[in-house]
Amino acid sequence: MSGGGRNPLGHGPVLLLSNARLADGRVVDVRISGDRIQAVGTAGSLGPLPQSALPPAVLAAAGGDGPTVATGARIDLTGYLLLPAPAEPHAHHDTAFTARDADTRPGPGEPGELVRRVTEAALTSLGYGATAQRSHVRIGDAHGLHRLDAVLTARQALRGLAELQAVAVPRLLTGAAGADGRAQLREALRMGADAVGGCPELDPDPVGYVQTVLAAATDFDCPLDLHLRAADPVVLARLATLLAPLRPRVVVGPCDRLAPGGGAVLRGAGLRVVCLPQNGCCGALEGPPGGLGPAVVRELTDSQVPLAAGSGALRDAVTPVGRADPLEAAYLLAAGGALGVTAAYEAVSSQARQLMGLPVVRVDAGFPAELLAVRGDSLAGALAGGHSRLVVHSGRVVSRTSAVREFADTVALALPRQPGSTRATE
Repeated sequence: MSGGGRNPLGHGPVLLLSNARLADGRVVDVRISGDRIQAVGTAGSLGPLPQSALPPAVLAAAGGDGPTVATGARIDLTGYLLLPAPAEPHAHHDTAFTARDADTRPGPGEPGELVRRVTEAALTSLGYGATAQRSHVRIGDAHGLHRLDAVLTARQALRGLAELQAVAVPRLLTGAAGADGRAQLREALRMGADAVGGCPELDPDPVGYVQTVLAAATDFDCPLDLHLRAADPVVLARLATLLAPLRPRVVVGPCDRLAPGGGAVLRGAGLRVVCLPQNGCCGALEGPPGGLGPAVVRELTDSQVPLAAGSGALRDAVTPVGRADPLEAAYLLAAGGALGVTAAYEAVSSQARQLMGLPVVRVDAGFPAELLAVRGDSLAGALAGGHSRLVVHSGRVVSRTSAVREFADTVALALPRQPGSTRATE
């Protein structure tokens, strides 16, 4: 990958991505101006951008002075696949890196440590390509609001690098025992939480729980994103009926224990589902994870339920080897036969962005410049082993990962090598 002698992470207002292969096989140049894709043309057809074509905000910032041609970086993406950037629709950044054997860092409850871990988790996810992320955050009980405060602090610090959404997740909400949770939930929304979350099946009164979160979401005009395993078809039907009026702003998941016929119930209520291919479940719910069975995914897809996929865990107590790689989630869906390759990637990209309330992204003029360049000649190849990646958020290169594979000199076969190097590219 060439940046024309310049550091692409410090490029100017215009970015030209040349010789990029798209998922449909075309090789193109993509010119980005500001936070939008300005043009897409056949390889070699796009040149410098006239200053007059820059967005008004960029021209105003420059004071009207400068060259007649806008400067920026040209990055050669030969050997890379250019895709709409994936998103992470279901993470738990506040518990990331808390697996017992992870290390000997300070306790997870310390405010400074919380902010550091949340930031590290978000940057880890960004490095894999997720320019937008939604983190569920436990509030109430012994947690109070300090975990949410840490996520909101990290959200502000990461502005310009990634978009981070926070979902407030109270435990108990009904009866006298839920009074504190009800108060904390509304305070969390006043603090700036983006969505109302929770685990209705863990409350003694799941119906009352949903009624409470619905009232909060309505009062604060925000979406709902609830943890549901969906094992009981009667309970699922009652909850889905309650949630239906707020569609399409309702997400449930991981639905790893979805009973037969549950897909039709979810579809009828207009609900979206986010599944967790790594292990089927996450630490917010009780019981050991049982994996995500292909039958569950088939039930959802056969019922035409909008389906996204997330990680759910990044090296926490439930999933000590958890990863935050959207392409890993797509790979697991495709490798297990649950979805085709294209549908699997859509689950971590377009479907994930839609359930997060974000604009559609396509590699086409006029669309947001939220892109991922990943080493590979096809989408299947990228999912199978695309480690080198370049991530674009709001028109700016925000992360670059270069993976190099080396072999001993005794290997006799001709290997693809980088110019001037004994190293073989992936």
